[in-house]
Amino acid sequence: MKIALKLVTLSKRYGTHEAVNRLSLQIPQGSLYALLGPNGAGKTTTLRMVAGLLQPDSGDVLIQGHSITKNPSVAKRVLAYLPDEPLLYGKLRPMEYLEFVAGLWGIPAVQAETRAQDLLKQLNLWDVRGDLSETFSRGMRQKLSLAGAFIHQPQLIILDEPLSGLDAAAARLVKDILTDYVRQGNTVILTTHIMEIAERMAQRIGIINHGRLIAEGTLDELRIQSGETGGTLETVFLDLTQSQDINDPQPEGQRG
Repeated sequence: MKIALKLVTLSKRYGTHEAVNRLSLQIPQGSLYALLGPNGAGKTTTLRMVAGLLQPDSGDVLIQGHSITKNPSVAKRVLAYLPDEPLLYGKLRPMEYLEFVAGLWGIPAVQAETRAQDLLKQLNLWDVRGDLSETFSRGMRQKLSLAGAFIHQPQLIILDEPLSGLDAAAARLVKDILTDYVRQGNTVILTTHIMEIAERMAQRIGIINHGRLIAEGTLDELRIQSGETGGTLETVFLDLTQSQDINDPQPEGQRG
């Protein structure tokens, strides 16, 4: 089994607060993995370290065996990261934006144009290709950002709340695109507060709380760990996180 992402005792501290505490995790290639946790659990901090946007205090991130700290240029070439509030350039039209992003990855202009056209059609943005992105709704901006993440054809894509701001039709479209992307042998890691999305889409699920991995596996394996046989993911999630809160209370005001 090939490993798309490996976290090795990853830690990050903000002052006296341990946002991520010796987190170790392996995610197989060709899977859709949901990373879940309450607000402040350390999800976003973890993903930002994976993307190379934050330097870990200790530990390492291996993307297809390449260290993000020791060999970042190689590791990042197979990776795309889409935060929950992606940055767009409002004065650029969709084609201009995608060709700009493609240029950052060194993709030849002709190839970039073809990919951009395909992505805009796939995400139902072709009819607004001539409009400035500053006029777009939140859902349209989210889809354009997703197109930007796909432009260099990454093998691992990390999405922080990817369906936020999307209506039902757009959310279904994005879910279908991600499912097809995984079928092609690529890997998706996403965070979401919508448990039904993780329950329906993810092959494996990791739950973190207070910066530590408290449970990991398939939904059936998580049910066994929580004692909630036949329970929904929401029930399992609440049982596991609340049990840890009782046994290991943490101070207020956490980040991540």
